[in-house]
Amino acid sequence: MAAGGFCKLPSGSVVVALNLPSPTADGTDCVRVLVHARNRARALTRLRNLGMRAVYLRGNAAPPTPDEITAVLHHPDGLIWRTAPDNGVLAAPDLVQELWHPIKALLRRPAAPA
Repeated sequence: MAAGGFCKLPSGSVVVALNLPSPTADGTDCVRVLVHARNRARALTRLRNLGMRAVYLRGNAAPPTPDEITAVLHHPDGLIWRTAPDNGVLAAPDLVQELWHPIKALLRRPAAPA
């Protein structure tokens, strides 16, 4: 089960954040996906329509941070991702965090050679 959570905005819409396994050969990486939608059900439907069929949100263990909410609200598609950090905390101030990518970049990633 993927870790995730949601945050209801004052406008009535929600931002859903999910940590999903990355489609890599070893399967050890995770990606953090953010979706802005009218409600939680629509957010999950948006992901399922993109081919992520087994996406469920159970509980609110890992809700989006204020920075994540700002990032997804400023993206025209309202659907972004980046590699999820191991524990969500950077070890040193000189480490640069990965920028957010549109979801199309994740879906276009080439599969690892067999």
